[in-house]
Amino acid sequence: MVDRSLTEADAEDPTPGPSPQGGGEQMEIKRAAIVAEARSWIGTPYHHQASVKHVGCDCLGLVRGVWRALVGPEPESIPGYSSDWGEVSAQETLITAARRHLIEIDPGAARPGDILVFRMRPGRMAKHAGIVVGGAGPEGGNLKFIHAQEGGPVCEVALSPWWQARVAAAFAFPGVLRDKSLQEQD
Repeated sequence: MVDRSLTEADAEDPTPGPSPQGGGEQMEIKRAAIVAEARSWIGTPYHHQASVKHVGCDCLGLVRGVWRALVGPEPESIPGYSSDWGEVSAQETLITAARRHLIEIDPGAARPGDILVFRMRPGRMAKHAGIVVGGAGPEGGNLKFIHAQEGGPVCEVALSPWWQARVAAAFAFPGVLRDKSLQEQD
């Protein structure tokens, strides 16, 4: 379902480069930098609406924290939200906000460093997010992602069939470098 490969070029630090739309400078982000930043949040306690590494965060707070570390200031203020907003809302608030600031990709094309958005119950709004970090060991192993979920700290877990069935959308951070093979085809 998700491409788990990291290329050698992905392992370098972020470097400035041209904007994909042309004109101006934009940070180019290596996938390995996103994965490393997400992993640095592991163990952060769950705290609804928070986004402070080692202090507390929820799933959105984790993504916001990685954004701040690698992209810069958050592009908009996050309004307060209740823990059950996904059950009571009639709007796809999370996916709509992600579309404003991230690059939507096919969920089957998600790779390490990409964001997955989950619909926890059929017919309900998407209300959970995590960052794909690849697999274990040199062969990739089972796919994993990092997320914050009520009742526990930020953790890295398998992208099991249970989770895969709940993927509602996938996004890339702006400025994520594409594979060289894709760049050569342009």
